[in-house]
Amino acid sequence: MNKEYTSLGLMSGTSADGVDASIIKSDGESNYEVIKDQYFEYNNEIYQKIHSLKEKINEIRDLEKFRKDLKELERKITLFHANVVGNFNKYKLDLVGFHGQTIFHDSQKKVSKQLGDGKLLSQLTKKNIVYNFRQNDIKNGGEGAPLAPIFHQIVVTNKKIDLPVCILNIGGISNITVVKEPVGSFGFTSRDIGPGNCLIDSWVRKNSKKKIDENGFLAAKGKRNEIVFEQAQELFSNRPNQNVLSFDVNDFDVSFARGLSLEDGATTLTDFTASIIGEALMSISSNLKKNISKVLICGGGRKNKVLIEKIKKNTLPSLIIQSIDDYGVNGDHIESQAFAFLAIRSIKKLPISFPDTTRCNKPVSGGEFIKY
Repeated sequence: MNKEYTSLGLMSGTSADGVDASIIKSDGESNYEVIKDQYFEYNNEIYQKIHSLKEKINEIRDLEKFRKDLKELERKITLFHANVVGNFNKYKLDLVGFHGQTIFHDSQKKVSKQLGDGKLLSQLTKKNIVYNFRQNDIKNGGEGAPLAPIFHQIVVTNKKIDLPVCILNIGGISNITVVKEPVGSFGFTSRDIGPGNCLIDSWVRKNSKKKIDENGFLAAKGKRNEIVFEQAQELFSNRPNQNVLSFDVNDFDVSFARGLSLEDGATTLTDFTASIIGEALMSISSNLKKNISKVLICGGGRKNKVLIEKIKKNTLPSLIIQSIDDYGVNGDHIESQAFAFLAIRSIKKLPISFPDTTRCNKPVSGGEFIKY
């Protein structure tokens, strides 16, 4: 029997609103058991600082330009994560998978920067830490993302979900994994689609005191601006990075919607986001030898009912689109569970990224191990 580890995964996604934490027990290969899921919201200082810096860092050289600010923020983020780990002291943890906070990602130039000091976290928590998950993939020709597909495969296999199936994660960025075969093969593909919550969230942050359009409330009240909507579609269709598998939220901005009211902007951006996701699902399903009949949604965007209904209207009527929660899986914590799982695979030197997910040259492991 393969050795099992108890691993805590810590994930702060592109929405940068807080830390998802999950403890799982797994051999990193064919089985896993979820022990605990919990969310910890960033304080306002960290939240504002992340979004302020992300808007300033648009090129690789900006990482050096704002190096001092980034170092200061990295320390605060690491201390926050240390406090999160402290909440799980009653559990006997073998290791912690520490993703950190992505502050810049350029898949074309093969640069991905996550804020999070693994060595400091190990010292503060007295735990074994696995962090810096993306760099080995990049060194082997990959784009550094997405990394969750291998975990998506084990989830749908263990839940005995009919294959092929599509996992749609709507975070700041939307991405999909198509699982074609069960655990035992690397039978899956994955890629980012485009914006998820990032445009809607950015619009709401800049034009109100809210952080998100909760349940699509604003979008439900507004009216779509056809000129702005068509301009957004044209900009996306003619974007320079047509062939990349991974995006950063900075690849998209809401400047084309300026001048609209809060509600009309939310509606227009929700419609645009839904059209991109819906068309991608249609394209992916049509291009497979065996068509996908089911799309399971995870991530915060699945709670935006208006967005989900509009995705359904923009894709094949035959596609069943439902929340992954319907299968007893916590759709808020798939990624934190994934990084607990990837930490185990990393210390066992098992691959976490693949040519069909990140375009790396060969399946490669990743994650730096800091032994306490």
